[in-house]
Amino acid sequence: MTGADGGPARPTRVNPPQLSPPRGFSHAVVAEGGRLVFLAGQTALDAEGRLLPADLPTQFERALANLLTALAATGGTPADLARVTVYTTDVAAYRACAGELGRVWRRLAGRDYPAMAVVGVVRLWDEEALVELDGVAVLP
Repeated sequence: MTGADGGPARPTRVNPPQLSPPRGFSHAVVAEGGRLVFLAGQTALDAEGRLLPADLPTQFERALANLLTALAATGGTPADLARVTVYTTDVAAYRACAGELGRVWRRLAGRDYPAMAVVGVVRLWDEEALVELDGVAVLP
């Protein structure tokens, strides 16, 4: 499938004016005619499987980098992300760091925001992890 410009099709972001203006996410993402890539949850683990002992923004940056590394290994780019779910053990801290987390997102993934949700959890698989990201991408 090709996009309107003749290039490969990418997910289309939809943000209806009847909904509050989205900041750092899209209300809906339409994906047609591509390959689905399901990305496993990523925390701030290094290549040896050790958790980066750090604050929430630093762990978020590593978890996002890990998610994007997995996506790149499939041939995808951040623009191909259709859905990302963020799990955090501290929603209040996440909200307090939202500006910084947004800057990290834009630096690593750009401004093609997927549909997103932030979910508060009691704990993650890695007990010291503060945040985990998983996602779905649609590749042309």
